[in-house]
Parts: sequence; C-alpha cells; structure tokens
Amino acid sequence: MRPRQVAALLTVAALALSGTACGAKSSKDDKPSANGTAGAAAEPLDPNTKVTISVGCQPPKTAKEFRADWDADVAAFQAKYPNITIESKDAFPCIVPETFQAKLASGEMENVYYVYYTDAQGIIRNKQAADITDYVSGVKNVADVNPLFLQTLKDEGGRLYGLPRKAYTMGLVYNRKLFARAGLDPDKPPTTWAEVRDHAKKISALGDGTVGYGEYSAGNTGGWHFTSLLYGAGGSVVGPDGKTAAFNTPEARNFLQLLKDMRWTDNSMGTKQGHRWEDLMRLLGSGKLGMMIGAPDVVTEAFNNFGAKAEDLGTAALPEAKSSLLGGDGYMINPRSTPDQIKAAILWLSFHELTIGEGQFNYARNKESGRPVGIPENILWGDNDSGKREKELRARYSTVPTGNFAHYDQGSASIPPKVEPPNAQAVYALLDTVMSAILTRKDANIDDLLAEAEKKVNAVLSRTK
Repeated sequence: MRPRQVAALLTVAALALSGTACGAKSSKDDKPSANGTAGAAAEPLDPNTKVTISVGCQPPKTAKEFRADWDADVAAFQAKYPNITIESKDAFPCIVPETFQAKLASGEMENVYYVYYTDAQGIIRNKQAADITDYVSGVKNVADVNPLFLQTLKDEGGRLYGLPRKAYTMGLVYNRKLFARAGLDPDKPPTTWAEVRDHAKKISALGDGTVGYGEYSAGNTGGWHFTSLLYGAGGSVVGPDGKTAAFNTPEARNFLQLLKDMRWTDNSMGTKQGHRWEDLMRLLGSGKLGMMIGAPDVVTEAFNNFGAKAEDLGTAALPEAKSSLLGGDGYMINPRSTPDQIKAAILWLSFHELTIGEGQFNYARNKESGRPVGIPENILWGDNDSGKREKELRARYSTVPTGNFAHYDQGSASIPPKVEPPNAQAVYALLDTVMSAILTRKDANIDDLLAEAEKKVNAVLSRTK
C-alpha cells in the first residue's frame, strides 16, 4: 500500500481554451474532441495521419532499468505505428499533489496523464478528462477488462473517461513457513475471521517475538485498514452522498472488538503498536509476522526491499468479504486533445497497459531482469480469455511458486471492489485514532471512539467540494 493522495478537485476555465494540449501536435486541423460524433470516434486512426501525443509517468532516469523498459516499449510501439510519435514526460512520483491541480487546470497536462482511482470522479465531474466511450468501441483489450474496474473511471451515466493500468483488491498476506511451524496447513489459509483469530494465537505461541496478526494504526494506514475491514464486513465509511460519515455501525464495532480481543485477550498481535506501513513490511521481511491484510504487492515489496523470501509467503482472499477495497491507477486523456490524438492515445494505452506479453505485462523481460514474476499484483481481467492468458504467461515465466498465491487469484475474482472514500487521506488520519486507541489502551471504549471520529469526519466531509 502507498497512502493515496486526496482527490483532485479542480477548476476548468483554462481548459475551455481552444488548441491542443501542451506539447501535442496533429497534422490535421482538428478541434478538441469532447463533443465529437460517435461514428467518427469509432473510426480507426488514418495510418497516413501523423500524430504526436505527450504521455506522462515515464520512469525517471534514476530508475535505469524501468526507464530502459519504457523507452524500448515506445520504440516498439512507434515501429508498429510509424505515424504516431510519443513524447514521454518523466516524473517521480507521477503525481505531485501540490502541482497536479494547477497543471491540469492550466492546460499544461500531457495528452495522456496518470491518475489514482481516488482522483477520477473529481476529474470527471469537473470535465477535465475526455469522454473516450466511443473511441474504445470494439477495442478487445478494453472489452476484456473486468467491468468492475472500469466502473471507477465512468460517470453516473456510464460514460468512460479513462483506462486502468493496475487494479487490485485487499486480501490476506500470510507466512507459510510460520503456518507450518505452528502446525497449520499453508495450503489452507483462513477463510473466516474466527479462523484468523485461532491461527494468530497458534502462531504467536511460537514465541521469540513472533506476531500472529499485525495491524496498522499510524501514518493514515490505520484508517486505511479500518476502511478495508469495514468494506469486507459490508459497511461503508461515508454515505451515498459522500458528505456524511457512515462507519458508526455494528459492523465496525464487531471488527474493532475482534481486534481488541486479539490484542488484549489473546496477546496475538504483539506488544509494540503504532505501526506505519514500513513497520509491518519489516516484520514480514524478518519472518516474524504471521498474517496481515494487504494486496499481493505487499509480497513484492517485502521481497524487493525488506529481505523476505517470496517462497515463504502466500496470499488469500479477504476472509468473509462482501466487498474489498479497490486499489490501483490508470490514465485519462486531456480533453483538449484532438480526435486523432485520442485515437493514438487509446492505441498506446492498449499496447502498453492492456496487452498481455507487452509493456507492463512483459513477464519474459521481467524474469530476465531478475524481478519477481508470478505474484498476482494486477487483476485487471476476470475469468475470460485475456485473464486466462495473463495467468498462463505469469505462470510460464514465474520466479516464485504460483500456488502460494492461488487462493487470492481464485477467491478475489468474485469479490466486488469498492473505491476509497472521498478525501481519503484526511479521513484515514482521523480513523487512525480509533485503531490506535483499541491497540494501545485496554480500557478503550469503542462506542465513544466511533462517535468522536464520526463528528470529526463529518466536519471534514462538509468541507469537501
């Protein structure tokens, strides 16, 4: 997990200007495309029309391997479409909240720009992304994407304004080696919270600082996991209007009581609390953490940066989940782009983000570079042909035991994803206090904590545009 920046709530005056986006050119005298006809939009790009598009989120020069991959992909794409020129714009991070709003509102944003899912609805409401619904008609790579992941990039009328790059939902990450040592079956991860509690007790009984189940409570990560657990129980953090807190419910009280019991009655969560994101990663990397909730990219992070052995770890679906917190990102297209630029952008995104075996799904290249392959970090597709081909290719070039992650692959596909609440980071910061209190104070009153947090979150939401 990386804490998500607050949603972009932007003005649109500058975007009403005519012309193309910064750095973007077309050989035709096209007008901006927001109101183009469906028929013209569905027509393929004329191969004799030269088009230049600017594309954001090129890896920085400091990330040499990833930068080289990107440049190689651009070269391969331009060889396939010699009439299209990609102007790559590097940035790290891809979004800087302090400048993102101004850049988008001023018209300086690239033709193809990177977004978090949490930003998408604000951008759509403010008409700062092109409607690409008709442009993707008949594009198989787009048609095969799980509709649930496209939904976050659509408006209330079902019109599409972006394409996903990555999608994942929360699950359970667990240490298979500790399971075996505790007499538990690593191939049968828990499917209920009662089983999680039982397994956590048995793992913590191993001693030597071993934590059965770890949880966050600082740096906004506690609020993030609060949301994940509440979504799993079928609840919501905010009401349908996005202006009122909706988490002071029996579902929230039940799982908070569960965590409190695990912490103080079972002593299965360790005595050290106040964990931020990297703290559980370190525990996982040291082999001292039995279970935590998280997406599969937790395994990659623990392997790459915290010394974990990927073969020791496994992932499963979130226990008893009625829905699961959706994470991910994608790209939107500047509405000042011309129809030809939008068509070129769709071709690029289809190639680089949605073609199995190319771009981000070039597993052969990743394996050759020594990167972990085989972890289901990106579940963009369902159980269709594309999904099956992605799994087959991932297994073919795997550098980790794919069976360790099969329970997540199989179980998460049927769990509806749910997007983060509005003004997520501010809300998470307030919900940190609830998680921190129950994990650090044995006498913490759950009802009082929820009531106080509800007042504060309502105040934040009332100021959210």
